[in-house]
Amino acid sequence: MTDTDTSAADTSAADTAADTEADAVGADAAVSTAADGPPRITPTTRVLLHDLAVRRDRDEWIVGRMTTRTFVALPAAGARAVELLGAGLSVGRTEESLRAETGEEFDIADFVGDLAALGFVARIGDHAVPDAEPPRASLPWLRPRHVRLALHPVLPLLVGALLAAAAVVLVRRPDLLPGYRDLLWSRHGSVVLLSGAAAGWTLLLAHELAHLVTARAAGVPGKMRLGTRLQFLVMQTDISGIELAPRRHRLTAYLAGIALNLSVASSLVLVLALTEPGTTAHRLLAAALLLALLPLPFQCMVFTRTDLYFVLQDLTGCRDLYGDGLAYARYRARRSVRSVRSVRSVRSMRTVRTVRRGVRAGDRDDDPSARLPAHERRAVRLYSVVLVVGTAACLTFMAAVTLPVDVALLVRAVRGLGPGHGLAGNADAVTVLVVLGGVNVLWLVTWWRNRRSRGSASAA
Repeated sequence: MTDTDTSAADTSAADTAADTEADAVGADAAVSTAADGPPRITPTTRVLLHDLAVRRDRDEWIVGRMTTRTFVALPAAGARAVELLGAGLSVGRTEESLRAETGEEFDIADFVGDLAALGFVARIGDHAVPDAEPPRASLPWLRPRHVRLALHPVLPLLVGALLAAAAVVLVRRPDLLPGYRDLLWSRHGSVVLLSGAAAGWTLLLAHELAHLVTARAAGVPGKMRLGTRLQFLVMQTDISGIELAPRRHRLTAYLAGIALNLSVASSLVLVLALTEPGTTAHRLLAAALLLALLPLPFQCMVFTRTDLYFVLQDLTGCRDLYGDGLAYARYRARRSVRSVRSVRSVRSMRTVRTVRRGVRAGDRDDDPSARLPAHERRAVRLYSVVLVVGTAACLTFMAAVTLPVDVALLVRAVRGLGPGHGLAGNADAVTVLVVLGGVNVLWLVTWWRNRRSRGSASAA
């Protein structure tokens, strides 16, 4: 769902001194442009920033541009530099102000270059900075004023009351608890498959719409698209920019999809209690109840960056829990390989010396978690374990269960085609091929498209 770029955040120390005399007269020759090159930033350069939003978060500041959905985490000095540059101070004046306030030297010219690369700068001196086309938003006609009730503090209370009512009904009527047999509400497999796919995709769309509507109420554009998480085909909503909202709004946006599923399931339980068991309506409602609940266990798989992952990331104060956790897991894997190779080389020399497992003192800098604050470092290291174990379990289950079942069903469907199997047999076979085969093809196309998009973004 949400990705925040924090790669170009910190201001760096420098030896450059500001030419305060030239700045005092407000010289317009602050930028000299090399032939066919970017503008050269001098101490007298003034910049014009785009409309940026700022929010303090622990010891850092989140600075971003909602139009392009680009956000970074800056230290206090970086946020102060943005403030001074936005107020019209030149590069040299900004360096002087920061030196007076902090007693440290900063290379603001370099910092301005980083801001320009992020798309935060509209003009450097008299030179306009090319601006990237803003990403498209889903349902652009939907305005925050249309959906402001999505963030009303009473709404979570209503959802809680609905859940409580459903829980009371289930305690009094445990026979309403759904089971896998409820999905088999018809004796025709094609009907079960088609109705399940239709209901499942409808609920999935409603789940993502809940994220989009809640984020839009907070002023975040948001965009829905297909994506992949390991072997799963998912629909995801990019709500980059919610990082600038208050914590209550952020958590509401992250949990909106789960709240919708639980609300739908609770409503179905209440309606089920009023229908006659054994009727078609009762069977359909029971199947819909199970379909509404099925996505919830997947949300607990935080190693695939589900809704609960973003809640966990927010509560732990991590900037990129998945990325940092993956980097740390790779570091530990490389370290283990080096340790094993060291032990093997020592044993091959038939020595009796004890080999200390671990890395040399110089290798300590290779630990990607070492640069993180203490609270992030602990969370990242714990999450890396969940990431490795969860991913291994998912891929193992896919190889041992999901893939063989899919192949068996597809092979059976192909064999079920032909004039000797009748109309019903051919219809069932075609349904399996269209639904199951279509989902797998869609997963491959989505995976390849997203892979190419990430490759193009990295190259750019």
